[in-house]
Amino acid sequence: MDWAALILGLVMAQRLGELVLARRNTRNLLAQGAHEVGAAHYPLIVALHAFWLLGLWYVAVYRAPLEQDLSLPWLAIFIMLQLGRLWVIASLRERWTTRIIVLPGAPLVQRGPYRFVSHPNYWVVAGEMLVLPLVFGLPAYGLVFSALNAAVMWIRIRAEAAALRPQ
Repeated sequence: MDWAALILGLVMAQRLGELVLARRNTRNLLAQGAHEVGAAHYPLIVALHAFWLLGLWYVAVYRAPLEQDLSLPWLAIFIMLQLGRLWVIASLRERWTTRIIVLPGAPLVQRGPYRFVSHPNYWVVAGEMLVLPLVFGLPAYGLVFSALNAAVMWIRIRAEAAALRPQ
C-alpha cells in the first residue's frame, strides 16, 4: 500500500468536504445579511493551498522512492492538528467559512480555541503547511510553503482585523 497516496487522498477528501461546508455556511450567512471582506486575496489563498497539496502529490507520491519511510511522530502531530481543525469548525459552527464573512451585530465567537488564541484556524493551517511535508521527509518543501503561507496570512489577518474592528 502506498501510504503517502492514502494520507494525501484523505487530506484531499477532507479539504473538499470542508469546501462544501464552507460554501453552504457562506451562502447562509450572506442570506442573513452578512457581507464578504477581503475577497480580492481569496484566490491567492486557494492557489496556495491547491499548489501545496497538488505539489505534495507530485513530490511525495510520484517522485519519491518506492520505499519511502513515513515519519510516524510527524504524522501523529499532523493528526493532532486535524483535531484542532475540527475543534475550530465545531466552535464556529454555522459561522465557519474559508472566506472572511462578517455578520453585522453578531458577537465574536468566544468558545473553544477562541478562548485561548486569536485566529486558531490560521495557526492550524500554518502547522499543517510545515508538518505534512515533514511526514514525507520534505523539510525544504514545508519551509517554502510555510513562508508563502505567512505572507498570505499577513494580508488576510490584517483584512480580517479591520473588518472586525468596532466602527
